[in-house]
Amino acid sequence: MNRLRNKLIVIFLAATVVPWAATLWIATSLLDRSLRYRSTRELDEISHSLEKTGREFYQQACQDLKAAALAGRITPQQYSEHNRDGWPEPLRNFWSSGDGERFMLGGNDGNRLDYFVRRPAEALVYERPLPIGMNQLSEQIRSARELVNKERSRDLRRGFIGAWVLLASLVWLGSLVILALLAHHLSRPIQQLTVGLSELAGGNFGVRLKSRREDEIGRALEAFNHTAEQLEQNRDRLIYLTQLASWETLARKMAHEVKNSLTPIRLTVEEMVARNNGAERGFLEQAAQIVVEEVESLERRVRAFSQFSAEPPIRPRVLDLNTLVEDRVAFLKTGHPEINYRLRLEQTGPHAVADEDLVKGILVNLLENAAQAAGSGGNVLAVTQVSNGKVNVEIHDSGPGLSEQARRTLFQPTISFKKNGMGLGLSIARRSALLSGGDIVAVPGELGGAAFRLVLPNGSNGVQKSSDR
Repeated sequence: MNRLRNKLIVIFLAATVVPWAATLWIATSLLDRSLRYRSTRELDEISHSLEKTGREFYQQACQDLKAAALAGRITPQQYSEHNRDGWPEPLRNFWSSGDGERFMLGGNDGNRLDYFVRRPAEALVYERPLPIGMNQLSEQIRSARELVNKERSRDLRRGFIGAWVLLASLVWLGSLVILALLAHHLSRPIQQLTVGLSELAGGNFGVRLKSRREDEIGRALEAFNHTAEQLEQNRDRLIYLTQLASWETLARKMAHEVKNSLTPIRLTVEEMVARNNGAERGFLEQAAQIVVEEVESLERRVRAFSQFSAEPPIRPRVLDLNTLVEDRVAFLKTGHPEINYRLRLEQTGPHAVADEDLVKGILVNLLENAAQAAGSGGNVLAVTQVSNGKVNVEIHDSGPGLSEQARRTLFQPTISFKKNGMGLGLSIARRSALLSGGDIVAVPGELGGAAFRLVLPNGSNGVQKSSDR
């Protein structure tokens, strides 16, 4: 699934559909409010008309009621002044005011018109029902006027424009912020990748990029880190092989020069001893023996340098590592009966693609070094495993371990930390591993001493095993 493409589509939709929907909603709301404001103006006109009509209707009703009372068409209710305490409240208020006559609305909603008339020692009350509730009508007119006056107190045009500008600006700014955050989220890893590529091109092979993404950009960052790691390893290996090439040139020259001188020296000393029959023969024989032993020592060193500088042909094939490790341990076990060898082999039977002779030489060197470091009664552990697409062979010993100085010059063909050592064994072993497409690295030991890991290419998919030879 192309997640980056989908994200871009979502960003496009968010940048177009969301602002469009928000703008449509705002415009619709403002249009609806504007229509309601027009209805308010009509309500103002209707309220004025109703107010005028209601006033005229009330005045006409008062006139008709008074005319009917004077003509005697309506029989009044008579209230004696001696019974004032029992009068209705409106009638007592009228009598207390001293007016000669008064019109008042009665009933629950003002749907009755009362006409009060003062007479000597009594009050007359004429009544007429009204077809509408005047109090309810007055309340409705008052509410309508209050609404109209409230809306008139606002500057509607400025309010509409200000609200529209404010809301539109907020929507635009919100969309801009969202787009900026999304753009930053997408562009930041690309910028990191660009900076990392620049540093890698400048020779900084230790640069690594952090990423928690799982999309195409995250996989690109992981690929960059893997490539940088491989380049760093290849650079280190190339530097090491270049250093070894310099030592190989020196070894060839030294082997040639020393070998030409050693043989004549040894033959001459042996001839001197053979021809001397005097009293000093014992001394000469002793001196000659010393010279011969030193010459043989130099010859061994010359052979070691010759082996170091040699470049045998590489014949890679699929090898069964478990079988090779068991074979090499059994081969060396007879020479070190005082050592306790243990094996921890991968059950799946790991296979590697490498030159069999080179791998055997590496295993012999590592196992021999471990036996010498462990000493009499010590332990040596051989482990095979598969990790990160590679097959590994680890050799652990119970010896004193490696000092910091030894670790710094571990694979340099210059210094040996063993008695009678040439300082070339690990260098030759690592070169053989590099020529096989692998490497040798020091790892933490499980037995308290030193430990080395031989890393080789995985040959599990190979069609030919070492047993097929």
